Amino acid sequence: MKTLYKRVLVTGGAGFLGSRLCARLVAEDCEVICVDNFYTATKDNVSQLLGHPHFELMRHDITFPLYVEVDEIYNLACPASPVHYQFDPVQTTKTSVHGAINMLGLAKRTKARILQASTSEVYGDPECHPQSETYWGRVNPIGPRACYDEGKRCAETLFFDYHRQHRLEIKVARIFNTYGPGMHPNDGRVVSNFIVQALKGEPITLYGDGSQTRSFCFVDDMIEGFVRLMASPAEITGPINLGNPIELSMRQLAERIRELTGSKSELVYRPLPQDDPTQRQPDITRARELLGWEPRVPLDDGLKQTIFYFEGLLSRGLA
Repeated sequence: MKTLYKRVLVTGGAGFLGSRLCARLVAEDCEVICVDNFYTATKDNVSQLLGHPHFELMRHDITFPLYVEVDEIYNLACPASPVHYQFDPVQTTKTSVHGAINMLGLAKRTKARILQASTSEVYGDPECHPQSETYWGRVNPIGPRACYDEGKRCAETLFFDYHRQHRLEIKVARIFNTYGPGMHPNDGRVVSNFIVQALKGEPITLYGDGSQTRSFCFVDDMIEGFVRLMASPAEITGPINLGNPIELSMRQLAERIRELTGSKSELVYRPLPQDDPTQRQPDITRARELLGWEPRVPLDDGLKQTIFYFEGLLSRGLA
């Protein structure tokens, strides 16, 4: 008898974005298979879902084939912060490339629609600003960030080749900086770094002169973008930028977090890491026009929720 529920696979499903997506899909009466090798994730992220009859947790590394029956696949598996993806760069590349091949093969066999969680890092250190999907990028292919940047670029290539060669229904989302409750306290990302340092009263570390810019999207807004892209007509393949077009400098972010936490932490400066982008701001015209999507959560509201989350971790000695 055919199931009444849509069967959805989420790779990297116990991670920051994946766990939030799993919760959203379960709430929408999907049967969710959450796959993760727990390289950077933790079961705590999905603990509230473990007893749900429509949720299944599977420990698996997508660099190896996976045989399940599904209707949709969200491919989120890959370490996403420099601290994690540079720890084992060869494995990072394998996850992006071999993982994409395995998930595309699964989608081909099951005739599933598949979404690739790509990244704004495919643009590298951009020569155009803001970045639109038509920009091909400026990436150092042999630098320390290349395992992630080039791995994701290759994954996009594979997705579009499967689409052209096998008529696979694909969706490619280019994710810009995302933050919110559920972030790993030691992942090296700027929001988590600044908040933890501010709450502990430690110096807040800025790199370079703090003038480099980023654009920050709250996690719930990002998940809404995923769901809308997956549900869009088959001819909408992407790539589509998902992120907040409001740009601010690292110094501005540090000062805002210091103000919201009431911290007296001083700002300290360290050398800028190699190939660190100086500007990052999405052009989300496509997302607005094709998906009716744009971020809704103001930065201060999102930061307050994230600060509250990290206060809880610190009170339990978890950060």
